Amino acid sequence: MEKSQETKDINDWLPITKSRNANWWYSAFHNVTAMVGAGVLGLPYAMSQLGWGPGVAVLVLSWIITLYTLWQMVEMHEIVPGKRFDRYHELGQHAFGEKLGLWVVVPQQLMVECGVCIVYMITGGNSIKKIHDTLCPNCKSIKTTYFIMIFASVHFVLSHLPSFNSIAGVSLAAAVMSLSYSTIAWTASVHKGVDPEVQYGPKASSTAGNVFNFFSALGNVAFAFAGHNVVLEIQATIPSTPEKPSKKPMWKGVFIAYVVVALCYFPVAMIGYWVFGNNVEDNILISLQKPRWLIALANFFVVIHVIGSYQVFAMPVFDMLESFLVTMMKFKPSMSLRFLTRTAFVAFTLFIGITFPFFGGLLSFFGGFAFAPTTYFLPCVMWLVMYKPKKFGLSWWANWLCIIVGVLLMVLSPIGALKNIILQAKDFKFYS
Repeated sequence: MEKSQETKDINDWLPITKSRNANWWYSAFHNVTAMVGAGVLGLPYAMSQLGWGPGVAVLVLSWIITLYTLWQMVEMHEIVPGKRFDRYHELGQHAFGEKLGLWVVVPQQLMVECGVCIVYMITGGNSIKKIHDTLCPNCKSIKTTYFIMIFASVHFVLSHLPSFNSIAGVSLAAAVMSLSYSTIAWTASVHKGVDPEVQYGPKASSTAGNVFNFFSALGNVAFAFAGHNVVLEIQATIPSTPEKPSKKPMWKGVFIAYVVVALCYFPVAMIGYWVFGNNVEDNILISLQKPRWLIALANFFVVIHVIGSYQVFAMPVFDMLESFLVTMMKFKPSMSLRFLTRTAFVAFTLFIGITFPFFGGLLSFFGGFAFAPTTYFLPCVMWLVMYKPKKFGLSWWANWLCIIVGVLLMVLSPIGALKNIILQAKDFKFYS
């Protein structure tokens, strides 16, 4: 009884399980904030590396596969009657065993969430710099490092909000901003019109270069579909009873979020590539120069959105760190422990972000190496282990197809990304 009460007290203190009063629209905007992010701005660049046919095919296939695997995770949240798997690793432990489940899920989930926070730190800093340079083209140039530090200062404050539901306002604002800047990106591209000298051919001059670019683009697309790493944690904030299980409002929110994802991704990717061809930058807002006020506004929306996205992806990391310190290291739950843990994490992501700001390469590397397993095929493996669908039936084939696509993504995209990082690193100066 004492141990049970102690576990309950710890769960009431940890950020994921502290509050369970969310509803379907919380699910919708949390999922939009988690899914639509820096990745959408890199999609026209990914299209330029893939080409029209493969590019559209990869985007549509990714949308379908990730919607299917997200549905699986929502269903598996309460696969055991009377028990909730509030965290990705808890589901992994149920599927693969206590120890193996931890080792399969936690390193990948941490890599994804820390990777996203680092990339968003860079994206936020770059967008603030873009606002400054757009509105004041004749001003003295300021190092990107300082803009990343300005962006980080917001998180040294927001990161101390106690639970997932306490960041709901930030997440809602971020979700609205994501739809806004995506709309600006494609409408401004249409307004600009297609460049008379636009080219849609291969970007690289050699076959090897085009193959590496193709692999890298797969990682960019994988990064754009990243919300699975926090979906169980989002569902954990929704109340559940046998009569009204959490999966119903959660799935409603997820489906609406995926409609928003389609409205953001497909127009930006296709119109951006149509207008700029293979000259598009790895962030489409950098390719758009006019009208100045609109580009500055779009970048402002990006800043607000990545502030919310950073918090959504950081919350499960805070939960893991605080859970480890309290349950394994036997620290007493306290405000000072939470303050030190979260401040240290923000400082860590800031340090990595200002030291290695290879935006395009980082998107691809993290997208392939970590997002592909947790998004494309790990839910399918868990589904096969727990539900044991009939061999060679529709469900069995669907899951194995997702697993094959996910493994190919995981293996191929980091190869192209590493090449791009090495090429960018040649001209890079630390803290520039």
